[in-house]
Amino acid sequence: MSDIIIRRQHGKSLAEARASAEHMAAELKEEFDLDYIWIGNVMRFKRPGVAGELSVNDQTVALNIRLGLLLFALKPAIEREIHRFFDENFPS
Repeated sequence: MSDIIIRRQHGKSLAEARASAEHMAAELKEEFDLDYIWIGNVMRFKRPGVAGELSVNDQTVALNIRLGLLLFALKPAIEREIHRFFDENFPS
């Protein structure tokens, strides 16, 4: 297993941060077939080989992903894609 952990300050209200996270999740669902559910301000998601959560508050957004063995080799590409999504939805 391999983990990807990303935390970023966002400068948005909690409602705006959650809306950005929802937009990001919808794109990831469409592109990578991720299933997700919100529990409070934490979005939990998974698909075969990937599981994790994205949490938002009024200051930060935090992403924790656990990659399965088959996706371990793709970790650098997945991490780049995640940073791109963060840059689009939570610019610093």
